Amino acid sequence: MSKCLGIYIEEYLIKYAKVSKEHDNIKVETFGVMFYDKISDAIKQIIEETYSQKIPISINISDEMYNYFDMFSLLTKNDLQKAIKTEFDAYCSEKGYNPNVFETRYAIIDNQLDKEKIKIIHISENKIEINKRIQQFDGYKLTNVSPTAMSVPNLIDTDNSGNCVIVNIEEKTAITTIIDNKIFNIDVIEKGSTDFLTKINIKENSYSKSYEICKNTTIYTSEGKELQEVETSYLEDIMPTLFEIVEETKKIIDQNTEKISKVYITGTGALINNVDLYFQEYLQDTNCEILKPYFIDNTKDVSIKDYIEVNSAIAIATMGIGEGIEGMNFKKQTFMDNVPDWLKVEIGGNSSNSKYKGGLLTWDLGQKLDRVETNLIRSVFSILILIVVYCAFSGLIANQINKKEEEANNSISNTNNQISLANRDNEKIKTKTNEYTSLIKSIQDANEKLALRNKTKNAIPNLLNQIMSIIPENVQLISIENTNNTHIAINAKSNKYEQLGYLKAKLKTDVILTNVTSTAGQQEQDNVIIVKIEGDLP
Repeated sequence: MSKCLGIYIEEYLIKYAKVSKEHDNIKVETFGVMFYDKISDAIKQIIEETYSQKIPISINISDEMYNYFDMFSLLTKNDLQKAIKTEFDAYCSEKGYNPNVFETRYAIIDNQLDKEKIKIIHISENKIEINKRIQQFDGYKLTNVSPTAMSVPNLIDTDNSGNCVIVNIEEKTAITTIIDNKIFNIDVIEKGSTDFLTKINIKENSYSKSYEICKNTTIYTSEGKELQEVETSYLEDIMPTLFEIVEETKKIIDQNTEKISKVYITGTGALINNVDLYFQEYLQDTNCEILKPYFIDNTKDVSIKDYIEVNSAIAIATMGIGEGIEGMNFKKQTFMDNVPDWLKVEIGGNSSNSKYKGGLLTWDLGQKLDRVETNLIRSVFSILILIVVYCAFSGLIANQINKKEEEANNSISNTNNQISLANRDNEKIKTKTNEYTSLIKSIQDANEKLALRNKTKNAIPNLLNQIMSIIPENVQLISIENTNNTHIAINAKSNKYEQLGYLKAKLKTDVILTNVTSTAGQQEQDNVIIVKIEGDLP
């Protein structure tokens, strides 16, 4: 069974409730309201009266800020945290705040307007204020510090409530909107119970009496009885504040894209008689009722209104037993906060006089130990705890190492398979490359032969036409031969050597042939000279 003492604190007033949980059954064991002048004395008295010296204590934070950021839903956890920090830093820069003075938490919800994004409810509180509140519980087992507005939804059965709004009228008023069983939005109104209690206190000069007057005041609807003068004097202090709250609630409901089926009213303001009927007159299309914790049955011994009076404290206590949204605890956890109760040791002369018997190792030694014995036993159990913690961490680390090794081996195996496939593909590419290279060379050779064939196809006829236009009258061609590709050999004769030289010169100068050469000439009978002229087609 887990237990927690929930303490809701505001100026002059503390609400408290001790809650236990066994399996899924939640029970409120004791509760109450206390007015104080010195808060430390009040806290001590509450803890002693509820026998809560050794059980976890959960309290509320005050003056927290709520901001809302839209983020892409595909961001990783680390990227999301960085993006949220960037958005909050930008907000602080705009407002002139130092972001380092705030302790922050956030909750992630679906974005109703854009399915590719998520909505972030970002809560921030001044670290100095948190530390002040924590110091007030020095020496006690304070384990949870949470915002009340994020805790109150723990009191309703969200599965059966549909889309609803919770109006918590405490020192300030927090309006929590719940859509699809999840907290969707929180609006904080500066107006709250402090406003009308302060006004009544001016008349009565007693905050506790003002609180009782508030509980006994009745709001009469348009069909109600005629009011007495005394009742009117208190209602004129209460009604302006309630009117502003109900107007703001109506505005929130009207602006919401989803239909709100129910409004729950809780907090000090819910103690005013007929306040739900007053809300109903303004919110005609929405069912309005006082918030009753879903896990509390009607009892003959205790009025349900007494439970409703401490709803905020009950909600804070449920956070301490593990209910509600995770990650809303603004208290940094110490080593001892995480040590299970069964490992905690209480040593004393007579354990029957102790109010705490939660630890497994509670000893009754029959007599008071001296300092040496006490220190020795403490050392032994400190070593025992260290061994247990070391073994737990060693096992956790070994398990993580084994998982990482398995992941690494799988990754190596996958990588080797991919490398093998890549090598196989590379060999195929090389084979295809060689085939393509051979085909390209064959095509190039064929193109060269085709080009040469085209080039020499009409070369001889053209050459003959050109030679006919330049050949001297006394020169006769014996033969023209295409000896190799574009190489031409011409055998010519003449009885005049200079005529043969002229022919050679014209072949060269008119670029009919290139690289023109000739033999020295051979004289035959009848003074005929034969010359062989060679050259290449241009």
